[in-house]
Amino acid sequence: MHKRISFNSKGLKLKGNLFYPNNYSDKQKYPAIIVSGSWTTVKEQMAGLYASKLSKNGFITLAFDFSHYGESEGEPRFFERPKLKKEDIKNAVTFLSKQKTVDTNKIGVLGICAGAMYTLMAAAEDNQISSVVTVASWLHDEEAVKLFYGGETGVRSKIKAAKNAKIKYAITGEVEYIPTISETDESAAMFGSYDYYLNPKRGAIKEWSNDKFAVASWEDWLTTNPMPYAEKIKTPTLMIHSDGAVLPDYTKKFYNTIPTHNKQLIWMDTDLESPFHQFSFYDQEPEVNKAIEYASQWYKKHMN
Repeated sequence: MHKRISFNSKGLKLKGNLFYPNNYSDKQKYPAIIVSGSWTTVKEQMAGLYASKLSKNGFITLAFDFSHYGESEGEPRFFERPKLKKEDIKNAVTFLSKQKTVDTNKIGVLGICAGAMYTLMAAAEDNQISSVVTVASWLHDEEAVKLFYGGETGVRSKIKAAKNAKIKYAITGEVEYIPTISETDESAAMFGSYDYYLNPKRGAIKEWSNDKFAVASWEDWLTTNPMPYAEKIKTPTLMIHSDGAVLPDYTKKFYNTIPTHNKQLIWMDTDLESPFHQFSFYDQEPEVNKAIEYASQWYKKHMN
């Protein structure tokens, strides 16, 4: 059971899907979870999958399209802005807190991949968030981005291109795009044989754009550093990761920096090399169902 909803964030109308528990009653109050997926994604991908599964464990859950993506407002389209996504999550918390069947003392957040970055940043600033879970978190700093985006030269080049694209958009209204994913075009935001994003039976769905990533995004993406947010998190936090997921040492570093003792790091076994186990957490039943099990137990134990 779910319904389409909308809420405002920084002057933009965002669209989402609200999922309800089995045997839902409008005379009860329920704990609620906001689910965020990876960069560039829409609510019908991993966020919607996790939200649907979590709702079956007694939670009201929300999967929504971030600003500039999917059915939500925001120009230019397909513009990756981590700090704005952080604000979108905080505004989603506010939206849920106003729903009559949501227990306002029990609003949690869950982030997958880059969604974990936006989620942790939001949790560091929003006291309404009572519990956090991350799955296969993407957490980078200025050194980590060099590993994925062509070293220092590649990062500088992308940031310069983003600055120029922003100027061009401001003057002409024209948006420069590159492919989101490609196996042949090295300029793509994601270059490689990443089946989740290439397979229509997995993440390559009609609601998602595989051919439009705003070049202007590079500056915001590459210069966002979530690592300093770790020391500001006071909320109970569970992090689920593996050696085969992306940047495992950065998840461990972030976890170790969180000052609260009310935290747990779960390391899942895999034979897959990094980063290929990352994509299993997006939609493969063994990883997803185990993550849902761990998350549900965590929320039920640690929500105030």
